[in-house]
Amino acid sequence: MKIKHSHVVLDACCVLNFCASGHLIEIVKSIPAQVVVTEVVREKELLTLQRLTDENNQDVNQFETAIKKGLLSVIDFNFEREQETFVNYVFELRDDGESATCAIAVCRGWAIATDDRKAISFFQREAPHLQILSTLEIVKNWSEIGNLSPAALRSTVIRTRGRYIPHRNHPYDVGRSRV
Repeated sequence: MKIKHSHVVLDACCVLNFCASGHLIEIVKSIPAQVVVTEVVREKELLTLQRLTDENNQDVNQFETAIKKGLLSVIDFNFEREQETFVNYVFELRDDGESATCAIAVCRGWAIATDDRKAISFFQREAPHLQILSTLEIVKNWSEIGNLSPAALRSTVIRTRGRYIPHRNHPYDVGRSRV
């Protein structure tokens, strides 16, 4: 996987899917760019992860460990332009996490990782020159770098615990294609 930008901003859906796989840290390490999440996504997803996980909070621990180790950086709006863009995007997307992710990616010229169709369509219109990655594209890259067997790849359980089901024609759907 080639990333054309210095940074990749993960949207909430990707964070949840990677945590659900149980391999967040390994997956983030495999991304050939600096990986970031917005403060809005961190706040929102930490609460979601705490509600979804069992008593040992393994998903929350993975997320916090990735941040502590510097594998995943948390960023916030640095400029008035980013805040204004965020407000405008909330009006369009109706979601704070996706809006913050898109606003920072657009304003800073970074790639975005999301599976949300509405966000993808919006991002393609707003910044067609920026790269959009998906959960499955990143997982495919991780599996190739780690030389995972098909059985090990299936055991990431993104489709079960993360409640993520790729759209029917997604080229990297591990349930129906040759990842």
